[in-house]
Amino acid sequence: MLSSLVPERVGSATHSRGTARAVSGLLVAVLLAGCGSNGPSSAPSTIPSAAASSTAASTPIATSASPAPQSPGPDASVDTAALYRQIEDDVVALRGLPAKQRLVPTILDEAQVRVRLEAQFRAENPPAEIAASQATLIAMGLLPSGTSLETLYVNLLGSQVAGYYDPATKQIYVVARSGRIGAVEKVTFAHEFTHALQDQNFGLEGIQTDAIGQGDRSMARLALIEGDASLLMTQWLTSHLDTAGISEILAGDPAAQAQLDAAPPFIRDGLLFPYMQGVLFVSSIWANGGWKAVDRAFGRLPDSTEQVLHADKYAADERPITVPLDAPAIAARLGGGWTATPADTLGEFQVGSWLKARGVTGAGGGVSGDGAAAGWGGDRYALIDGPDGAYALVVLTTWDTPADATEFSTAATEAIRGVPGEARVVRIASGAAVPGGAEVAVLFASDASTLEKLAAAALP
Repeated sequence: MLSSLVPERVGSATHSRGTARAVSGLLVAVLLAGCGSNGPSSAPSTIPSAAASSTAASTPIATSASPAPQSPGPDASVDTAALYRQIEDDVVALRGLPAKQRLVPTILDEAQVRVRLEAQFRAENPPAEIAASQATLIAMGLLPSGTSLETLYVNLLGSQVAGYYDPATKQIYVVARSGRIGAVEKVTFAHEFTHALQDQNFGLEGIQTDAIGQGDRSMARLALIEGDASLLMTQWLTSHLDTAGISEILAGDPAAQAQLDAAPPFIRDGLLFPYMQGVLFVSSIWANGGWKAVDRAFGRLPDSTEQVLHADKYAADERPITVPLDAPAIAARLGGGWTATPADTLGEFQVGSWLKARGVTGAGGGVSGDGAAAGWGGDRYALIDGPDGAYALVVLTTWDTPADATEFSTAATEAIRGVPGEARVVRIASGAAVPGGAEVAVLFASDASTLEKLAAAALP
């Protein structure tokens, strides 16, 4: 299954296994937030971002650049080599990391980047993984039945991506929708060159933003990578763009913004998380030690989106509780013809985002770090396919306190109303993984009979 429910990158961070190899993926909201009135030093007022990728963090940077000709050509009046060199010098000075290699971006038009994204998505996301993630999202009520997750992502990212850095080839790609090297293209290059500096100094491909079975951890690490580049980009644009340049960015592309707004909320929030919440997370580190403190974070990577949402939990090194889930054993107990997909972890962010997308009052959405997901301690989930289209999905969670478990149980009971098939929320008695009755299971199944069998097979 995709290392997270939402391919993070396709070239980045929704969290598909291959989606994060090329790092970067600047989404519109981050760009706009960076230009907000609060400025870069005030715990950025960026807007509130589920996942997989291949080693490293290849995140397409999305933007609301204004519509452009399909075949942008270089502006003959601009010395582009000098321009890129100056931006690199600016970024090196701001970020404080040495540039071991200088890069000149490959400029793409919108049609070219879509072809690349589509090919990359298919190469890095096996059909079985896409199908498992798609089925899981539908079962949880996050996608309408019949939705093609692949088509949804390719179309959405094709309209939003502004550029990306690929650690495998050490190449930066910038999409020139405006047909020239304007403000959007400049800020995109600043963002992507920051990823190149990260790679040259910390080794992005070793950070594992696409580890199989570790979707939540992968998303958290991608948030560090994207938050770093987004904060640096914000500082660069406020220092080096004039009023006209900032106005160009703020003008945006209504069509691209409309497509982002129309995306399923769970998908949209997952794509935005590494940028929006990542920049808040990195800003909290930067505020207490500058860029040297951010450098040290690459030596102590976040282990969960809980740590990204709650900087104090990262500082205290509060790690997720291991939740045992033997999906193959559950499949065997269900009988012949049942096959388990690899288990994964949702994490605080995706649990909260699920509650929010299902319309639960006070869910918090996993974006602000409050609401019914805030007491998350750990989880594990797995989809189990059965004969004749039958399915079973088990989500086992543990919470910091029994009161947190009760709050989530109440919210989850509301969230499962109206999902396809059948579903049930079960409080697990004390003595399983965590004393005190702080465990809750959420079970989904294709029909009532399968749900009863799943409860008997999965619960203690």
